Amino acid sequence: MHISYHRVINDMSKHKWKIYAIWILLTEAVGALSGWLTRKGAKLYGEVIVQPPLSPPAVVFPIVWGILFALMGISAARIYLAPPSRNRTRGLGLYAVQLFFNFFWSIIFFSLQAFGFALIWLVLLWVLILCMVRAFWKVDKIAAWLQIPYLLWVTFAAYLNFGVWRLN
Repeated sequence: MHISYHRVINDMSKHKWKIYAIWILLTEAVGALSGWLTRKGAKLYGEVIVQPPLSPPAVVFPIVWGILFALMGISAARIYLAPPSRNRTRGLGLYAVQLFFNFFWSIIFFSLQAFGFALIWLVLLWVLILCMVRAFWKVDKIAAWLQIPYLLWVTFAAYLNFGVWRLN
């Protein structure tokens, strides 16, 4: 039985979208679960907590996070689809750890309203994202660039978190 090279490549391309879908859905699910678990605290935050200048309206956050989680998932899929290597494994490991930190930041900040501890947690998240970007860069530069909006947003979130901690 003869299988042509082009058929194998076409079969692989047909299934690549599934890998992207899995990574995007996994990442979005982490964000959605965190958002769902912190919905009461987020509502209270919007009603009671003094917010720093430049705080966007509440409606902005789910939109921005939805886009960021999609970019994160696409980026992780690109790394996953890269040939196996130590850098690939390290990058995916850092991706999992930073996603864990991302998930729990919302709980610490919104549900527990431990703003000082949340800021420390967020700084650790920022460092993890930076390490992940560097690891991704060694495997796939596009995947690394796709994480830059996330790093910038978490930088802005650190400003907001610091402001909330200082004002409350």
